[in-house]
Amino acid sequence: MSLSYPRDVLLNKSRRWRSSSVSVSLDAGLKIAQISKDATVCFQGPKERIKELFSKVELSVSSYDTAWVAMVPSPSSPQYPYFPKCVTWLLENQLPDGSWGLPHSKSMLIKDALSSTLACVLALKRWNAGEEHVKKGIHFIVSNFASATNEKQHSPIGFDIIFPGMIDYAKDIGLNIPLSPSILDSLLCKRHLEFKRASTSCSERRKAYLAYVAEGLGKLQDWNEVMKYQRENGSLFNSPSTTAAAFIHFQDANCLNYLHSVLERFGDAVPTTYPSDTYTRLCMVDILVGLGIDRHFRDEIKVVLDETYRYWLQGDDEIFLDPATCAMAFRILRINGYDVPSDALAQFDEDHYFCDPLIGHMGDINAPIELYKASEIMISNEPVLENLNFFLSRYLKQGLSNDSLPVDGVHIYTSKETFHWRHIYLNPPLGMLQVEYTLGFPHYASLERLQSRSNIENYNVNSLRILKTAYRSLNISNRNFLQLAMEDFNFCQEICRKELQHLELWVKENKLDKLKFARQKLVYCYFSGAATLFSPELSDARMAWAKNGVLTTVVDDFFDDRGSKEELVNLIELVEKWDGSEAAHFCSEQVQIIYSALYNTINELGNKAFAWQQRTITSNIIEIWLSLLNSMMEETEWARNNLAPTIDEYMTNGYVSIALGPIVLPALYFVGPELSEEVVNSTEYYNLYKLMSTCGRLLNDVQGFKREAEQGKLNGVFLRMMHSCSGNITKEEAIKEIRAVIVSNRRQLLKLVLKREGSVVPRACKDVFWKMSKILHLFYMRNDGFTSPTEMVNYVNAVIYDPINLI
Repeated sequence: MSLSYPRDVLLNKSRRWRSSSVSVSLDAGLKIAQISKDATVCFQGPKERIKELFSKVELSVSSYDTAWVAMVPSPSSPQYPYFPKCVTWLLENQLPDGSWGLPHSKSMLIKDALSSTLACVLALKRWNAGEEHVKKGIHFIVSNFASATNEKQHSPIGFDIIFPGMIDYAKDIGLNIPLSPSILDSLLCKRHLEFKRASTSCSERRKAYLAYVAEGLGKLQDWNEVMKYQRENGSLFNSPSTTAAAFIHFQDANCLNYLHSVLERFGDAVPTTYPSDTYTRLCMVDILVGLGIDRHFRDEIKVVLDETYRYWLQGDDEIFLDPATCAMAFRILRINGYDVPSDALAQFDEDHYFCDPLIGHMGDINAPIELYKASEIMISNEPVLENLNFFLSRYLKQGLSNDSLPVDGVHIYTSKETFHWRHIYLNPPLGMLQVEYTLGFPHYASLERLQSRSNIENYNVNSLRILKTAYRSLNISNRNFLQLAMEDFNFCQEICRKELQHLELWVKENKLDKLKFARQKLVYCYFSGAATLFSPELSDARMAWAKNGVLTTVVDDFFDDRGSKEELVNLIELVEKWDGSEAAHFCSEQVQIIYSALYNTINELGNKAFAWQQRTITSNIIEIWLSLLNSMMEETEWARNNLAPTIDEYMTNGYVSIALGPIVLPALYFVGPELSEEVVNSTEYYNLYKLMSTCGRLLNDVQGFKREAEQGKLNGVFLRMMHSCSGNITKEEAIKEIRAVIVSNRRQLLKLVLKREGSVVPRACKDVFWKMSKILHLFYMRNDGFTSPTEMVNYVNAVIYDPINLI
């Protein structure tokens, strides 16, 4: 099942890295202890700094929200501010150009700066403080006022209501701002139309939107309606600005308590959203996983997941009232084996959520992307997830086609021209174009190392999110993440190159290069393991994976094309006897080379596995190989005798003959946990193997139909067309049936992998079955990647040969 690699490319790449700086012994496997020690020393600094972030959530404070809190009057003395320290903070944090907002912000955030600056000017004027600060602020607003109607500028949520509303408030308190009448009229007209459209709608989402931007409506707002959205923590939407405005108009004690709690946490200023600990920590976990460095923080991540699950069971508002947080919590918890039902996402169905054209005001593209990714984690027939997946896919595709999706503020500074367009998989587009990547490469076809490289190359240490105003979090955008991920990737990659050199010697020592009929697929055999089993300590698993992958390719070609019946029978008998090479009778040199390679490699792996398993497993590997050889012999007999088996006969034999058993099953002995004979013989173990292999067989049949039909080989598509109960069906109909079976088997496989209660196969081993399934889905996504590997060359280079070098 391995892939051919252009010979000249392979030789050039190999020569390029002969002098690799990694010094490791591969005679009996890598010296893992020394490697781990070196890595620990190398990565210690950034690792410790990242670990500290698990105990705290760091958000930038918001001058906009702080200004609204500063405007809260004292209930006993309304002529004085209730939070004078916030006023002082405003005076101390004006930027040199007269604005307030995030320092070093780019020109695309002028609207954010205008909104923040106007709010700060209003707060200072409200208490007759900072006359010079007010003058400088007004100068900034007037100088940049034209940007308020510039459609190319990114608008914070609610800008078209809040900014004109604050201008009205400025008039009420006698603050003169000399603005362009035409631009001002345009803003006020847009505010009026948006308010009218939202206020006359029956949509709950529109009502919620008006409540969220209530500070921009002032007396136009029905504050009794606003207070219906108050949360248990006393806030309105976890927004300090909305909550402060609500207290000013409604004098609610719980609002005041919330504001006190935020200031107790952050000091004299407030962020634009609080609390957001759950979302931020989940983002942190997701980023670490995406960068391929989560294995360095297993204990810390476990604490986050346990805490999130506890909040999930408690029905915590912070999770369930925010679509992005709820979707991310569901996806990450389920992937890690926590029991989370999909009905929690039913509240975000089409009728109640995305049908509303104002959805863009309540969140950016992050929410629908997170919900779509959550909808992919289906482990059975789950109508909630199926419905989500259907309409979100349609919503995102339509948004791509007509450019109507909400703009994502996370990567607002990254333009399309800055992408590393080696391949869309390796470097997914940022911002809105991230949707195209999300739709094109589903979770079940993503390889960890490719995904990691893509995320590293596109990681933005200065990324930000924009709600009513822009903010950053060190838990999400952090240079230590990038440093550790890049060093870790390159370190693991150097080990991969050394391992590949060892495998090249292994091929020559076993004379496999003398079998001219066999496709040379070493690089792709190794790549498929290295792209998923990439940790340094998994060297033995990668080597077992790659060697057996090469051998299955050789044997497959031998049975398909070059082996006579006498040779095939001879090979099977030799494996059954397992007497070694000296006493064996070989009917040809080809049989001798193949059997000797099998004998040497299986015994080598058996000896290595003893150190991992503390028991002899050589006989298990022999049985795996015998099962494959007999299944291939069955297919050969069908082909040579022009027999057409039933679909059941074909599939019963085919899930074995796809040759995944010898690749995956021996590798399980090297991933860490001990596998007893009882586990290996369990129904769960067998089902994992069968479901994975069935997916592989059917994916191969769909993409290889044309080629195999030309070669006169059996294929599941052809057999379905032949044996259809309703008469002959078309190729397209047969393929549609097969794809439905693939989906069903894939979901059953994931369900078994994620199952905790009653499971006997260790999770680390179950993950290997899922990893192979993802490899198969990627390689067969658009064509037969194993036979037509052009598309895979970039993937191989990215994982094995090309280091990451970010300037």
